[in-house]
Amino acid sequence: MTNPREMLTAYGLSPKKALGQNFLHDPNAVEKIASIGVQSADEAVLEIGPGVGALTEALAKRARRVVAVELDESLTPILHDRLKPYANVEIVYGDILKQDPAAVMGADAENYVVAANVPYYITSAILRHLLESSARPRRLTIMMQMEVAEKLIAKPGDMSLLTVSVQYYAKAQIAAKFPPAVFFPRPDVYSAVVRLDVFETPPVDAPEAVFFQVAKAGFSQKRKQLKNSLGSGLHIETAEAAALCITAGIDPQRRPETLTLAEWAALARAWEGKRAGHTLSDLDS
Repeated sequence: MTNPREMLTAYGLSPKKALGQNFLHDPNAVEKIASIGVQSADEAVLEIGPGVGALTEALAKRARRVVAVELDESLTPILHDRLKPYANVEIVYGDILKQDPAAVMGADAENYVVAANVPYYITSAILRHLLESSARPRRLTIMMQMEVAEKLIAKPGDMSLLTVSVQYYAKAQIAAKFPPAVFFPRPDVYSAVVRLDVFETPPVDAPEAVFFQVAKAGFSQKRKQLKNSLGSGLHIETAEAAALCITAGIDPQRRPETLTLAEWAALARAWEGKRAGHTLSDLDS
C-alpha cells in the first residue's frame, strides 16, 4: 500500500491542516524529486517532513544514508512499517527549526545534501535555518509553492529580502513544476522543485553579518526609496543614508527590489567603513 489516503485511513489517521500536511502520492513526482535530490550513491541526505515515507523510500534506494526529520509523531507507525527494510534510514522526531543540522547529520555534517517536500508555510524559515547554519548542505532540493520558487530565482527589479538572502548563499534554479493533483490533499497552488547549489564562498565581497544588516534595513520599507528605508532600518538620518548610497555608487532614489547582489555588497562595505570610523569622503577617495 503506497497511496497516502489509504495508508492514513488504515492507520486511523488523517492529514493535519495545522501542520501544512500535503502528502505526495504521484510516483512520477516522487521519482523526479529523488533523482534531482540524489546525484551520487555515496551521498548523505537530510529529509525534512517525510510524512508517510514516499520520498524517503525513493531517497533510500539512491543514497548511502537518509536522515528524515518529522514533527508529527503520530506518523511513527507508518514510517516504521514502510521503512523497516531500509537500514540506511534514520527517523528523527522533532522540529527541524529547533535542531542544529550539524548535530542531526553527525559524521556527515560537513558533506550532506537536503531533499524535502516541506510544509509551505515554513519554507522561508527552513531555507534560512539551513543556509545560515554552521553546517550548510552542499545542495538543497525542495518542493515549494510556485510563487516562492519564482522569488528565489528573481532578477533585479523583482528582488525581495528572501531572494537576496538565498542568492547570497546559493545558485537557485527551478528543476521541475507540478500541479496540485500530485498531492493528497490537494493544495490550492501549483508547486515547483527548486535546486539550490550552495556556494563554497559567497559570490560577492562583503562581510556576511554586515551584508544582511544592510539588506534587511533596505527591505524594511520596500515601497520607499532606498535612502528612506536604509535610514529607518539603520537608524540614521535620511541624508546620511543618501550619502551612503552615493558612496556605494547607487542612486539613493532607487527602490530596494532593483538592486543587484553586488550593489548590496557595495552598500555593506560602505556601511562597514562608516562604522569603523571612516568618513564618507574617506571612502570615496
